[in-house]
Amino acid sequence: MTHSRRDFLLFLGASALSTGIGLASNRKSTSLAEPISSPDPTSSTAQAPPITLRASQSPLPLNKQLSDTEQMAAHRTYEVLDDLVLPPGYTYDVIGAWGDRVGDSRFGYNNDYIAIVETSPTEALLAINFEYISPKIWLDTYQAVLKQSLPIKEALTALGGGAALNVAALADSDPLKAQLQAIAKEGLIDMGIGIISVRRREDGAWERTYSPQDRRITGISGLEDGRYLKATGPAVAVFSKANKLGYDDGLGEKIIGTLQNCAGGMTPWGTTFSAEENFQTQVSEPVLADGSAASPEYNLLYLSRTNLDGLGNAFGLAGNKYGWMVEVDPSDPNDYGTKHTWLGRFRHEAVALQVTAGKPLAVYSGCDRRGGHLYKFVSQDSVSDPKDKANSRLFENGTLYGARFNPNGTGRWIPLTPETAIDPVLPSQIVPDDREGVQLVLLPNPDRRQPEPVGVTSDDGIRTYKSKFRTLGDLYSGNSTEKQGAILIDAHYAATAAGVTCTARPEDTEIGPDGQLYIAFTSGSSDREGGPDRAVFAGPKGEVPYEYGWIVRLEEADSEPGALSFRWEKFALGGEPAQGGAGFSNPDNVSFDPQGNLWMVTDISTGSHNAPVERRFENMPQRQLLGVFGNNTTWMLPTSGPNLGEAYPFAIAPMETETCGLCFAPNGKTLFLAIQHPGELNGQRQGGAAEKRNIVLKTTSGQEFLQERQVPLGSNWPGKTPNDPPRPAVVAVRRLDGSEIA
Repeated sequence: MTHSRRDFLLFLGASALSTGIGLASNRKSTSLAEPISSPDPTSSTAQAPPITLRASQSPLPLNKQLSDTEQMAAHRTYEVLDDLVLPPGYTYDVIGAWGDRVGDSRFGYNNDYIAIVETSPTEALLAINFEYISPKIWLDTYQAVLKQSLPIKEALTALGGGAALNVAALADSDPLKAQLQAIAKEGLIDMGIGIISVRRREDGAWERTYSPQDRRITGISGLEDGRYLKATGPAVAVFSKANKLGYDDGLGEKIIGTLQNCAGGMTPWGTTFSAEENFQTQVSEPVLADGSAASPEYNLLYLSRTNLDGLGNAFGLAGNKYGWMVEVDPSDPNDYGTKHTWLGRFRHEAVALQVTAGKPLAVYSGCDRRGGHLYKFVSQDSVSDPKDKANSRLFENGTLYGARFNPNGTGRWIPLTPETAIDPVLPSQIVPDDREGVQLVLLPNPDRRQPEPVGVTSDDGIRTYKSKFRTLGDLYSGNSTEKQGAILIDAHYAATAAGVTCTARPEDTEIGPDGQLYIAFTSGSSDREGGPDRAVFAGPKGEVPYEYGWIVRLEEADSEPGALSFRWEKFALGGEPAQGGAGFSNPDNVSFDPQGNLWMVTDISTGSHNAPVERRFENMPQRQLLGVFGNNTTWMLPTSGPNLGEAYPFAIAPMETETCGLCFAPNGKTLFLAIQHPGELNGQRQGGAAEKRNIVLKTTSGQEFLQERQVPLGSNWPGKTPNDPPRPAVVAVRRLDGSEIA
């Protein structure tokens, strides 16, 4: 039998293949490297589940059972729709959209992670993240959607069309300071976390109930209302210490707000976690040797007609207080969040918890940057009752580790403690940037009086670095608790210095029905911040960079949450079917339905959606081929049965959006999805504007043909009335017959 694209593949390039393991089966565990046979999807025993989109709904050929002629006939032309496209028999309801009332505030922008907490058989609380604002479309539609004005024109006039400023340094009497603070305040309100109460009607649709638990935790909570966030762990000693080397916001351990809230996770005891991801967009990321923040002037507020960043500068926010995991109890109306610093400060994309009675708590999270790391926190104490809310205390003491992946499918966990040896990642290990050819590793500045990391581009430079510092404790200052806090605050650069593997944008982590960890690695490309290990994150033929991404399964030694070693393998491979891919690109959020199927959404950059591909040539950069995949999509991948490992497209997102926050109702009859940034590239669609683009596709066997694709310019979703301003929104997907989603 020919091994298919859906098989589990070890990261051994073209040298080894390993087929699928029945994750939800009851048979004995098998070595991850040991081949297990699974059915050929073209055989009579493999049956496509009924949830898949029709072939004509997909932008590219996916069905290998059709001949090349049939595939080309079905895909010669294709019209992209500005809507959430679902299989026949499904519908969706809009639950909430930007600007809707939530408590004493509003539904934020760019909704992301969603968690559900049932309060009765038909009622629940939804916890929703609001990640960021898309500057151009937010600025253009703010007044139309929120029915209130901002001094945007006045500020732009004063700035001569746009500029970056240290707002805090402006005189209080300067009207520009008040204008910029007003704009920054509204932008930060549209980030953070929201709790809303909902009810399922008899017809299966969901509606809001506006309970006392409804509330917003925003980027400025505490600034004016006293609703400060709390923190636990060693970094609190850094927040509270006197005579910091760097910036001091004067608040001690109090924290103003939470921002850039991307993915998240849920505990068995009913609290949720919210991941602060690209915090460096709004506040300063670099820190000094004692873990104190760089001055806010390291990240100026920048306003133009198409940009709005550095919002924390307007209020002097201390950058070291952002980039954490935030725990919230949705059922407690007085809970405005706790940042657990033992989980590390980096660009958190997600969190997965391994909770077993009698064992330590394990928490997995990825840093979503090119060259970011995979982390695991292990609690010092053990879980007693997995449902006990007292388990939240376990986050207050333990150890944070970073994953070291070996190309042979093994790995180990490196502790991020003062005693850990300095053994930095080598530049020669890193995938070169396909645009500049640079192999770069960023490390804590050897001049410990300077906050900015340094870029090392040669292995000799690493050897020089190692000659100056022996352990992580040599890089950071303070007493033992303060040093540990500084390491956690500077976790990404500390992990790189300790030799933790640079990976391919780990955007989500999820514990599967088999108890193992599934990781979505979104993109194997590099940039000026670094890139992945080239021996680990290569394509099926050893190609680097491999842009399309992977879903990986990780198994701890002896299935112990506190294990210091693991094995790992591929579960699904991004890319076109003709090249062995599953038909998607850039996997992002993942989740499991009640049947144990893996669900996944993609994160193709907006500028690449439906981008023309006028011709193809050998060794063409994969970034130039992303247009073939169309809009971002939602997929289902069975983890057992005759269709194990196959990828089935379930939904296509509206124009210029990203679908996030996969969340199933406990009965499996509703799938909640968050639709982010409609119209992010071309803004509010005017007069049904669209254009035709030529895209050279391949059949599943590799035959090239030309598709004419009609692409809307901008978006009017979710209103879908001509010229409607686009609004990010959360939707509930359900079957018209009321049965389970899958």
